[in-house]
Amino acid sequence: MAEEIIINVSTRESRVAVVEQGLLQEIFIERSHTRGTVGNIYKGKVVRILPGMQSAFVAIGQARAAFMHITDLIDSHAVQPGHNGSEERYPPISSVLRDGQELLVQVAKEPIGTKGARITSSISLASRYLVYLPESTHVGISQRIEDEEERGRLRDLLASVENERGDGFIVRTASEGVSADEILKDAYLLRSRWDVIRNESRTATPETLVYEDLPLTLRVMRDIINVQTGTILIDDRATFTALERFLSDFIPDKVSSLQMATGDVALFDAHNLEDQIEAALDRNVPLKSGGYLVFDQTEAMTTIDVNTGAFIGRRDLEDTIYRTNLEAAAAIPRQLRLRNMGGIVIIDFIDMINEEHKRQVLRSLEKGQQTDRVKWNITEISDLGLVEMTRKRTHQSLLKMICEPCAICDGRGFVKTAESVCLEIFREIQRKARDLRDGCLIMAAQPVVDRLLDEDSACLEALSSALGATITFQVETSYSQEQFDVVIPSNGNG
Repeated sequence: MAEEIIINVSTRESRVAVVEQGLLQEIFIERSHTRGTVGNIYKGKVVRILPGMQSAFVAIGQARAAFMHITDLIDSHAVQPGHNGSEERYPPISSVLRDGQELLVQVAKEPIGTKGARITSSISLASRYLVYLPESTHVGISQRIEDEEERGRLRDLLASVENERGDGFIVRTASEGVSADEILKDAYLLRSRWDVIRNESRTATPETLVYEDLPLTLRVMRDIINVQTGTILIDDRATFTALERFLSDFIPDKVSSLQMATGDVALFDAHNLEDQIEAALDRNVPLKSGGYLVFDQTEAMTTIDVNTGAFIGRRDLEDTIYRTNLEAAAAIPRQLRLRNMGGIVIIDFIDMINEEHKRQVLRSLEKGQQTDRVKWNITEISDLGLVEMTRKRTHQSLLKMICEPCAICDGRGFVKTAESVCLEIFREIQRKARDLRDGCLIMAAQPVVDRLLDEDSACLEALSSALGATITFQVETSYSQEQFDVVIPSNGNG
């Protein structure tokens, strides 16, 4: 299916949208003051070792020290098996690192929430056709290249390149059908780049950037463009020129796809993308049948609940459930990509009895995930109708990128009812009963005051009589529904 890449560039932000038939599939956002760091290489300094967690914190010049686990330090292919012959056993991290040690590290995952960046000492450099692994002997070919004859050709080509220095490479999907000269050119380019990085790292001071990956717009050209990419539309002349130069050098067959946007309407508005981005922030996602999905993000995982909603089906309950689940399974992969949700994902499908229906739903989910550029894994449907899956998370989700926790509910998603707040006010008045000789003033939001004067007026009158104090009210328009003050007038003595 043909893809469009639509790029909007402003002074403070770059946005790249991947669109199929007018439908937004993925959105990438990079802001000038918080540029992405994944792929950047730093000269780090170990500031703390945690033996009990087999981990360390490494200062790389960011606000928070980066996190590194023992698995980020040691090539998994070189790990010795445990005593039982199956478990991998890593050496104590204190035998590999020491406080104050300097080492070259690469950011594998952006800082998310309160956590610092995740880093690795296994450096990799990406080009259009290859990923170079200078410190590893691992050789691999993208699993998306399925033709065995082509895999053999690429494997033989890679062997001739790899034998020269004993380093490692991974062949990317874009290499399929590409000439040997083009792939060899990329290999030598990556090796030259690594030589420069290694030489600069020797004289660099700790906690400094040694190599910065490409900006968002150029990364998209390198990593996302494929044979399905039809049009690349951009609204900034300077960026257009930079992309044109990049494509001419590395992907000349796509130069003709690059177009400068014209017209008075903003580019994302003209393609109805702003509304689609806004919809991707909603908790509920409607399905065409009348059913809907509910997305909830927590610190540890994302849960997706499937509901029939207004869909009543045409035959029987089992068929209605099956069709709803099937539609949900087809919609979820796009939503995961669009919302950039990663980590653990739990999908709560509606319970199905028919085993063939379960297989069809799972197959539909897996088929949709095939187009995902991010590494993922899906389990079988459990007896409770749950599917557990993982999706590699390297950046913040769209929700975390664009939004922040609500200042009123502090991220709970709920506020106390006016009734609950009124009861809290009554309790506060009772706590201050000894000081209420001259009465008190209740300052609260409009809904709370309305309830005190209406539904709770009898309770308030009884409380006032019992305390022998006059209670007055004042609406504070700046207060949230949960805010209130019980003010006791000064008695003039102090």
